[in-house]
Amino acid sequence: MTDLTQGIVTKSTGSWYQVLDPESGRQIRCRIRGVFRLRGSRTTNPVVVGDRVRVETGAAEGENVITEILPRRNYIIRRASNLSKESHIIAANIDVAYLVVTLDRPVTSTEFIDRFLVTAEAYRVPTVLLLNKIDLFAAPEYREAIDSFVEIYRGAGYEVLEISAAAGIGVDALRERMRGKTSLFTGHSGVGKSTLINAIQPGLGLKTGAISDYHHKGKHTTTFSEIFPLDGGGLLIDTPGIKGFGLIDIAPDELARYFPDLFRRAPECQYYNCTHTHEPNCAVMAAVARGEIAESRYVSYLKMLEDDDKEGKYRK
Repeated sequence: MTDLTQGIVTKSTGSWYQVLDPESGRQIRCRIRGVFRLRGSRTTNPVVVGDRVRVETGAAEGENVITEILPRRNYIIRRASNLSKESHIIAANIDVAYLVVTLDRPVTSTEFIDRFLVTAEAYRVPTVLLLNKIDLFAAPEYREAIDSFVEIYRGAGYEVLEISAAAGIGVDALRERMRGKTSLFTGHSGVGKSTLINAIQPGLGLKTGAISDYHHKGKHTTTFSEIFPLDGGGLLIDTPGIKGFGLIDIAPDELARYFPDLFRRAPECQYYNCTHTHEPNCAVMAAVARGEIAESRYVSYLKMLEDDDKEGKYRK
């Protein structure tokens, strides 16, 4: 048998895994050893897209086995919809995550965005917001809403790019900045993620879905996370559309540090362990009152502290 020391998992269906050998460019279909399933893992998926793994190859396709997962640099994780487990890892070893959002058809809620950003901060994944379908909001009356969104998140410390996959606005620049990097794309169904990926890498032919006229929500077109090599160098991770984003393993007393805009103000608070909810001389609450921290960001923080996932709203 031959070891592939730096194989990268490019697709996971739950029972079979596709592993890319970077040296030869060959894709190897593998299974995993049962030991991964017996370690009391708290995740629904022991091996994830983006994992660097060692593979033992056999004479037949069914004999290829993933024997080891190399240490992960980072990953994106969320609360699992499968209640028998605690979490689901979306992908690992990411250079930059692109969260695709839209102001309408469908609306991406700021709470969903903030939950994703908190997780990305906690697990050390740099994130850029892609405000897609910008061509649909060319009328002057929409400019205020766009500017408000951009101001909130740039003020919080995040990069926001205005793009349109359909009209090609910003696509070339986005493709160039992805060169040589492992980039994850995620967001709600219907935000135009697949259309954008098809524009970035022509020829992939990913399925795109229509928007429901009744619910103004997208229909799932991606079933499994998958990595695609880019012509200009680098890897693109496509993920299924996400309805909600439940936090996992983030303690209430650590939450504020994953809001960069709140964390910058925290040293000015009277109490070193200020929760920014009721304490006197709280610099964070004062900054919110002055409009220096967006109220929507502070509301998201409070909701996460309350852990309003009791009915599973953010599991799905």
